[in-house]
Amino acid sequence: MTMPDTQPTVLVLTALPLEYAAVRAHVEEREERVHRDGTRIEVGRLSSTSWHVALAELGMGAERTAALTTQLIHWLRPEAVLFVGVAGSLKDDVGIGDVVVGTQVYEIHGGKQAPEGFLVRPKALPGSHALEQAARSAVRDMPRVRAHFMPIATGDVVLADAESEIARFLRRNYNDAGAIEMEGSGALRAAHLSGQLNALVIRGISDRADAEKHRADASGSQQRAAEQAAAVTVAVLHKHRPREGSSDSGEEPQELRARGATYGGDHIDFRGGTFHGPVTGKGDRRR
Repeated sequence: MTMPDTQPTVLVLTALPLEYAAVRAHVEEREERVHRDGTRIEVGRLSSTSWHVALAELGMGAERTAALTTQLIHWLRPEAVLFVGVAGSLKDDVGIGDVVVGTQVYEIHGGKQAPEGFLVRPKALPGSHALEQAARSAVRDMPRVRAHFMPIATGDVVLADAESEIARFLRRNYNDAGAIEMEGSGALRAAHLSGQLNALVIRGISDRADAEKHRADASGSQQRAAEQAAAVTVAVLHKHRPREGSSDSGEEPQELRARGATYGGDHIDFRGGTFHGPVTGKGDRRR
């Protein structure tokens, strides 16, 4: 398998085709890459930035997202991970078309079933401080975006009944959550376990997680919400800078660059090319 030679890279993840399309519209010079296990991404450039964007549509569910995000992180070695898409509102003042940036993400299904009832064992994963700060700065200059910075709940459920037991459960135990979705905790968990990467969940509100969800969806609210979330994501990446020295525009030995490798002082990175047979490296003994 030939590894993508995209540095610095940000991994942008989505669950649904319309979410993918909303982000894809901002990415130029796209090229499809295929992991040896079959996962497909598109890699392209985000104009007026140094970022290469690796865009993936993973499907629904936190467990699936965690597994595939881990795979993509190990393959691409991104500097940041963003999960972008739509969600249902859990607050009266978080309206359809608004954007919720996850200050933290709750995994809502953890707990213990005891004789006295279900005892919640909350798990919360914080969003990246640096990316959150970039988002706060970016939305100040986006008058058409109403943004909220608050926790997001992740659960393996499509909530379409505000009076259901799961809705009451959320109000009792996660009452500061502004939105509910199905994948965010999986992406943040994978990013955390893969070296504490900067990671953030950005969600556009497409419905109020109530009985009117189907009408909101039919009105085109998902498309609008996805576009708003994508716009905020792009604005964040215009604010957030790659790590110093991470660009692929630095000077490396010419013969290595021609073969798709980069030189980093005491290591050679072969992610840009395909090699056959053994490769022997020698470290710098002066250290």
